[in-house]
Amino acid sequence: MSILDWPVGERPREKLLARGAGALSDAELVAILIRCGTKGKTALDVSRQLLETYGGVRGLLTAAPAARRQAGFGGTRYATLQAALELSRRYLAERMHNVDALTSPHAARAYLNARLKDRPYEVFGCLYLDTKHRPIRFEELFRGTIDGASVYPREVVRTVLANNAAAVIVAHNHPSGVAEPSSADQSLTRRLKAALALVDVRLIDHIIVGDGAAVSFSERGLL
Repeated sequence: MSILDWPVGERPREKLLARGAGALSDAELVAILIRCGTKGKTALDVSRQLLETYGGVRGLLTAAPAARRQAGFGGTRYATLQAALELSRRYLAERMHNVDALTSPHAARAYLNARLKDRPYEVFGCLYLDTKHRPIRFEELFRGTIDGASVYPREVVRTVLANNAAAVIVAHNHPSGVAEPSSADQSLTRRLKAALALVDVRLIDHIIVGDGAAVSFSERGLL
């Protein structure tokens, strides 16, 4: 039976319009994105199968490009879901431009968590701030492997000056999922703070993104 043969109130798209997106299950939301099913299966059937295969929404949205070879998950559907994920990141980025990064640490952390979480390799980036500590932009500077990335303070200083930033929040992820700062992370933070101080730029925070809550060096008293 096609979804079009279902009662109107049970169809995902009509249900969303009538009751709001929050009333839909994960599978129903995915079904709206992928739009159509496969032979003998509705879009909702395919969505449930994909969520089961990849262990839920997070696993589905962060699936590697190789997943496009899986049955029911071709290039078009993969692209649609990746576009939805990127739109959510950009939504958070726009929200960040309307807040003070210092008085809204949760907003900064939520944004950096969305940008860096679930990466299969380590990424180091900078959130540049103006004189009132409002976000200018976020930039990924270095990419590494599953267990580390080489970070060069001189390059960080160069990009901070290029963006005319008065302060900066640096961040990186731990693909292992454990966000606890290592001795190398603490050493790097001290070097970055000293290098930025030479050009009169303040290092506001260093945030590490793991699988759970992100860790703030500032809140830990490590700055």
